[in-house]
Amino acid sequence: MSEAELHVLRARLRGGIINKARRGELEMRLPIGFIHDGQGKLRLDPDVRIQESIRELFRTFRRTGSASATVRAFHEQGLKFPRHVFKWSQGEVVWSELEHSRVLWVLHNPRYAGAYCFGRLRRRTLPDGRHTYIRPPREEWLSFIREAHEGYITWEEFEQNLKRLRENAHAVGADRERGAPREGPALLQGLAICARCGQRMTVRYHQNLTRCVPDYVCQRDGIQHGKPLCQQIRGTTLDEAIGELLIQTVTPLTLEVALAVQQEIERRGEETDRLRQQEVERARYESDLARRRFMQCDPDNRLVADTLEAEWNQRLRTLADAQERYEKQRQSDRVGLTDQQRNNIMALARDFPRLWKDPHTPDRERKRMARLLIADVTLLKGSDIRAQVRFSGGATHTLHVPGAKPHWMLQQTPAATVAEIDRLLNEHTPREIAELLNRNGLTSGQGVRFHRALVQRICTSYRLKSRYDRLRGRGLLTMREIAKRLQIEVDTVKRWRRAGLLVGYPYDDHRSCLFEPPRADVPAKFKHHPAKKLARSATPSTNRHPK
Repeated sequence: MSEAELHVLRARLRGGIINKARRGELEMRLPIGFIHDGQGKLRLDPDVRIQESIRELFRTFRRTGSASATVRAFHEQGLKFPRHVFKWSQGEVVWSELEHSRVLWVLHNPRYAGAYCFGRLRRRTLPDGRHTYIRPPREEWLSFIREAHEGYITWEEFEQNLKRLRENAHAVGADRERGAPREGPALLQGLAICARCGQRMTVRYHQNLTRCVPDYVCQRDGIQHGKPLCQQIRGTTLDEAIGELLIQTVTPLTLEVALAVQQEIERRGEETDRLRQQEVERARYESDLARRRFMQCDPDNRLVADTLEAEWNQRLRTLADAQERYEKQRQSDRVGLTDQQRNNIMALARDFPRLWKDPHTPDRERKRMARLLIADVTLLKGSDIRAQVRFSGGATHTLHVPGAKPHWMLQQTPAATVAEIDRLLNEHTPREIAELLNRNGLTSGQGVRFHRALVQRICTSYRLKSRYDRLRGRGLLTMREIAKRLQIEVDTVKRWRRAGLLVGYPYDDHRSCLFEPPRADVPAKFKHHPAKKLARSATPSTNRHPK
């Protein structure tokens, strides 16, 4: 039979399958929860446990609104979910833990909404012989019939589920793999790998005042099986450390070493290329030898001819494999650099630090530059963050980055500022201290200007000795104490302080003062009072001599 006849037969068989599918009569492998009855119609599985499990999945998704939350709900309740096994049995039903991929598969399958469909997945052959699968839009399906059989949900609910999944995907971000660099300050987006489970880490962002802060999260196992997060690492200090490492790496000395290594690799590549050519030549020789043996054989001696023909075919396949490996390796080998390319690489050492530190450089461009130099970064969170950086050339470097401080620690007032406040309390009140700190350009841990209440709060938080206790420790007296010692009224103390007869030191911003002990020049009690002066003159003196 010729190749043309085989092609026609395949086309006719394919056409019959498509026509039968368009009528909704083509029987295909059914998803879990459906069976074919004796009359060829599609029915729900008579097993009540299977039906209730599928309905519980849809009810849980309707309640939680998330596929990962559905997995967690099944995991917390200890529920199992059915599935068919076709590898070693004829569709035997097994019960296992629900996975995230299984939830998405059920929610995207229109058969559960009672619709018959064919052509949702198409296989395409690539030029190199490999196969890939694409999912065309619903308008391009070969067959689509709504309400073709009984379903577990309505078509409107199916559409709502798909809409909710699309919204969830846009909110979380579909960065399961490395992907293309996007907006956002996360430098290691697509490059971070979890050191515990080996999965690629995703990126989350949260707002810290006016700054967008990235977090690297390992959540693949948590999404699939409803388990806690494997790791979550704050990316602020980590990205800064990676940036400094790249600036230190791209220097003229390192580039010269890299160019020397490149030349050595090129020389070794030429030697390896000659070895591969010899392998291809050896395979070609064996193929020609097998061909000559087959051509010299008597055609009527079929026992020998069949054996020699099989050997010739085997040698041809070996030759084809050797040639394919040789071509692929040649394409993957690096091409030698020209003098102009070497000069451009050396100029990169001067331009790279300036471009990296430029605040106008977009985050996406920084990610592109990082991907040219870094293959991946393996992260492990412990007492500190250990980052194993693997460069594109194969070299590795280990960084130990201090862990990110909690939010309350980031807002702490610097120790130098607290020490300055402690020193100024010896001579100034809180309001005066705030004015002096603002005049010197100092700010609090939150980045705001100082005021009286903030200075008092810092003194209380850091348990600084108050100005009142400092003055009392120096022996100063309160207003009532000095009034009692001088046997005067409190108002008199105030007047004498304004007159300069008493020295007072304010200890708060309400003009409350502590006083130095009275000096020798302080006037005596009632010295300047007229009535008291007459009374003293009328009293007979005991020091007078008798007449």
